[in-house]
Amino acid sequence: MKKRTYYVTTPIYYPSANLHIGNTYTTVAADVLARFKRLTGYDVMFLTGTDEHGQKIQRLAEAKGVTPKEYVDVIVSGIKDLWKIMNISYDKFIRTTDDYHIKGVQDIFKKLYDQGDIYKGYYEGWYCTPCESFWTETQLVDGNCPDCGRPVEKTKEEAYFFKMSKYAPRLIEYIENHPDFIQPESRKNEMLNNFLKPGLQDLCISRTSFDWGIPVTFDEKHVIYVWIDALSNYITALGYGSNNTEALDKYWPADIHLVGKDILRFHTIYWPIMLMALGMPLPKQVFGHGWLLVNGGKMSKSKGNVVDPVVLVNEFGTDPVRYYLLREIPFGSDGLFNNEIFINKINSDLANDLGNLLSRTCAMAEKYFDGIIPAPTAKENVDDNLIECALSTPKKLEDSMDKLRIPEALDTIWELVGKANKYIDETTPWILAKDEDKKDRLGTVIYNLVESLRFISVCLVPFLPETSEKINKQLNVDIATWDSLASFDGTQAGNKVQKGDILFPRIDVEKKIEELNRIKEQNKAAAKKTEMQPIKDQITIDDFEKIDLRVAKVLECESIKGAKKLLKFKVDLGGEQRQIVSGISKYYKPEELVGKSVIVVANLKPVKLMGEISQGMILSGATDDNSKLFTATLDGELPAGSIVR
Repeated sequence: MKKRTYYVTTPIYYPSANLHIGNTYTTVAADVLARFKRLTGYDVMFLTGTDEHGQKIQRLAEAKGVTPKEYVDVIVSGIKDLWKIMNISYDKFIRTTDDYHIKGVQDIFKKLYDQGDIYKGYYEGWYCTPCESFWTETQLVDGNCPDCGRPVEKTKEEAYFFKMSKYAPRLIEYIENHPDFIQPESRKNEMLNNFLKPGLQDLCISRTSFDWGIPVTFDEKHVIYVWIDALSNYITALGYGSNNTEALDKYWPADIHLVGKDILRFHTIYWPIMLMALGMPLPKQVFGHGWLLVNGGKMSKSKGNVVDPVVLVNEFGTDPVRYYLLREIPFGSDGLFNNEIFINKINSDLANDLGNLLSRTCAMAEKYFDGIIPAPTAKENVDDNLIECALSTPKKLEDSMDKLRIPEALDTIWELVGKANKYIDETTPWILAKDEDKKDRLGTVIYNLVESLRFISVCLVPFLPETSEKINKQLNVDIATWDSLASFDGTQAGNKVQKGDILFPRIDVEKKIEELNRIKEQNKAAAKKTEMQPIKDQITIDDFEKIDLRVAKVLECESIKGAKKLLKFKVDLGGEQRQIVSGISKYYKPEELVGKSVIVVANLKPVKLMGEISQGMILSGATDDNSKLFTATLDGELPAGSIVR
C-alpha cells in the first residue's frame, strides 16, 4: 500500500535580522502539522526558507558596504539558528538565491512569455519598497502603503506584465466550487469581494531600476519581480525546472500553504493564477492565520512592541513558548501576547497540571513500589472514566488536527491530564498504601497513572517534543507510537521509573516580569549603539558639486510667534545677508547662537515656513533619541561666505 503524503509550507521569510514571536508562530504551527502527520503515518514534506531578492535588500547591503548576497548570508544563518532554537523539524530550507530555484523561476517566466501570458509595457505608479508591492493612487491610505503604512515612491519604468485579468474568471469559479481552498471562510470572502470580483489588473512582474534579482533570460536589463520569484519556491523546491521531478510528482499539489493574513492575497490570487497558466494543479488549501497582537496592535519594530522569541526561550525554554502560541491563539484569528498571561499559563497548565501529575506519579511509584511499575491486577469501576478518556483522546485529537483546530487539540490532551489528576484524588493512593490488603489495588492505580502519562506523552510529540521525551525518560517508556494508543496496555509492568528534574518549575510572576523588562531595555540600548540609518542612494561628484555649502555668521536669532520648533536667523554670507528658518528651538535658546559661525546650504530653493521665508538650511545632527542636537561648526575660523568643500 502506497504511503500517504502530506506537503505543508510556510511562507519564505524576508531576511530580516528582527524576526519576532509573530513570525515564529507561523513556523511553529506548520511544524505541529508536520510532526502530527509524521506521527500518524504520513510521508511528510515540510518546506520553509527565505525570500532574498529585491530593492530593499540591495539598498540595505549598499548601506553596509557589502554585496546583497553577503548581507543575506549572515541573516539567513541567524534565521536557521532560530528554527533550531524553536525545534522546527523542516525537511527542506529553500533560498531564492539557490541555483536550482533561479533556473526554475527563469523557466517559468519564459514559458509564460512564450505562451503569450506576459507582455512588455511601462509601469507608472506607487511602489512600497519594504513590502515589495505596487499600488494605485486609490489604494493608498493617506498617501502611504495600505499594508505597512510607510511612505511609497513614485516610479516609472519599463516592465513586463502578467495577464492576471485573463485568468480571474476561472479563479473565481474555482474558489466558489472549492469551499475549503481558502480558509478561514472570512478570508475567502475578502479575496472574492475586495480583489477578484471588482476586477483584477494585470501584474507588473519585472523591474529595471535595480539589479538584485533573477535576470530575465531573454532581456537581462530586467529582473523578475519578487512575487513571481518568491511564490515559485513551492514547486522549485520539489524539482520544477530540473531533470528530477520525483518529489514534485510525489508531493504536489501541496496539502496546505500556511500564511499570515497580510500576504493571503498573493497566495490566493497571484499564485493560483500562475499555476493555472502553467497548467498545474492548485494547492489543496491556503490557510491565512491572524496576527499576534501586543498591547492591542500588530508587532512591529517601529512601534517598539516586538517580542523576541530568543529571549523567551532563554528565560523559559522552547516548549513553554510553543505551548502558549499553540494553546492561546485561536487558529485563524488574531491572538494576544502578554508576559503576565504567558507566565501564568506556564504556572497553571504546565507546572500545576502536567508537571505535578508526572512528579506525583513517579514519587508514588518510588515510595510504594521502589520505582517498579506494578501490573494492573485489581480493576475497579472508577478506572473506567480514566481509561475511556485516554482511549478516546487520539481520535478526538486527529479530528481537531484535520480541521486545523490546534488549540482544541491541546484542550483534548489537557482533558486527559485533568482526568488523571482527578483520578489521584478519587483513588487516594496514600490511603490505599496504609492497608497491606489494598496493595494490588494501589499497584493498579499507579499503573493506570503511568499508562495515562504514556498516552499524554505520545499525543504531545507534535506540540511539545522536548517535554514528551522527558516524560518518556522518567517513565522508562518502551512504546511511544501512535498505533500503540489503540489499547490501554502499552506500559510494561516491571519497568522502573526514573524520577528526574521538575518538568516546569513554578515562576514568580512579578519578579520575572521585572527581569524581562530589564532585558528589553538592555537590548534596546545595545541596538541603539549598533543600529545605523540606511545610507541614501549614491550620488556622483557632479551631483555633489551642485550643493553650495557656505560659512555663515549668525547676526540675529529669534523665536517665531506661534511656532514651537522654529527659530528665525539673520545670517551674513560675506557681503549678503539672508533669513533662514530652522527647527532647532528645542535645543538652543536664540541668544546662544548669535555670533556663531555655522554651515548652511546656500543654494537651496527658498520655502515659506509659518509665514516666514527661509533662504537656506543650517546643517545639524541629532542623537538617535533626539535628546541632543548639534549644529555643524568649523575646526578653526573662516570668514563668512567661505565655501565649504
